[in-house]
Amino acid sequence: MARPPARRPSAGKPKSDPSPLEPSDVSDDQLDLDAEAEVDAEADADAEVDADADIDADVEDDADVEDDVDLDIEGGAEGDIRRSKATDSFWAKVNVEPVELALPSGAGYTLRAYRLNTEVTPTDYTAREDADFPDRSTKFPADLDDEFLDEDAELEDTDLEDDDVDAEVEDIDGETDEDLDDEDDEDEDDEGGVLEEEVPLFLSHAGHLLLFRTRAGLVDFVTSDAEHDLMQLNGWSKVATQIRPEHIVALPDETYELDLVVKNLRAGHESWEPDLIVQSGQVARDLGHALRIESVVMALSPGSPLDDLDEALRAVAEGGVGSFFARRKAKKIGTETASIGWRTVIGKISAVVDWRD
Repeated sequence: MARPPARRPSAGKPKSDPSPLEPSDVSDDQLDLDAEAEVDAEADADAEVDADADIDADVEDDADVEDDVDLDIEGGAEGDIRRSKATDSFWAKVNVEPVELALPSGAGYTLRAYRLNTEVTPTDYTAREDADFPDRSTKFPADLDDEFLDEDAELEDTDLEDDDVDAEVEDIDGETDEDLDDEDDEDEDDEGGVLEEEVPLFLSHAGHLLLFRTRAGLVDFVTSDAEHDLMQLNGWSKVATQIRPEHIVALPDETYELDLVVKNLRAGHESWEPDLIVQSGQVARDLGHALRIESVVMALSPGSPLDDLDEALRAVAEGGVGSFFARRKAKKIGTETASIGWRTVIGKISAVVDWRD
């Protein structure tokens, strides 16, 4: 019987590949070579996987090392830094805390402690010459100089001139320095003893706040034989011998931006930042009491305009129903009154700062 004719491939369909060789057509030598090639390929693949795993492990180890280093690198006023657990432990044992304070003249570091007034001696400020007004050599940031000068010129035409504010600060509620002395006497209890209360102390000397622009500068001073008011603290020798630059890391609650207060208040009621004002009031009160800056103490005393502003903004920050009424109360305090009052306070503090580096 005749074979059927071979069919032509259908249009559009590719020709099929030749059929692979059947096993019977392959020699034993060829099979051995193919098997060896497959084994070599699997070995190479395993080696690449192991190498990738080693690289990933090295990268993770390097990242862990970098994380550890980040805890000790310099930051704060000199850059960002995270505070380590070892630093927390160091300050907890000595009951002292580093403070970062930003003023118009710059940002720096100091130390603060709280002790009972019966355990410490207040700073001796008798040799300090208090200025009648903020130190005019204190410069605001360059980009704010023109703005502040213009605003100062406008404020000089108002009824609340700087001299008037100083008079108000010194004579709030008719109180004078003699009144403050009388109040100190009233703090004594009926038995003639002194009423115990916790008071702030700073790294200060002769009524001046010692401020350092670098951590290393602060550490060099503390480890030296220079005199200061914190030397009287029990256990201070441990601080002086063990303190390191990496320990000078202020917590958020110990970081104060006084350089931003006046500008924020001048921006208007809607722009006021409660946390900024309240925190600034806290450190200003501490500095006023610790350094015996009577004008600052009086400016922030209960019943004063700045204290009313502080209480209102504190309620605003806490939120809730009361924050609405607190905001209305804050708006009753004029922006000029608040900004001039705070500028006076900041100027008084700046006047007693002793930059040591």
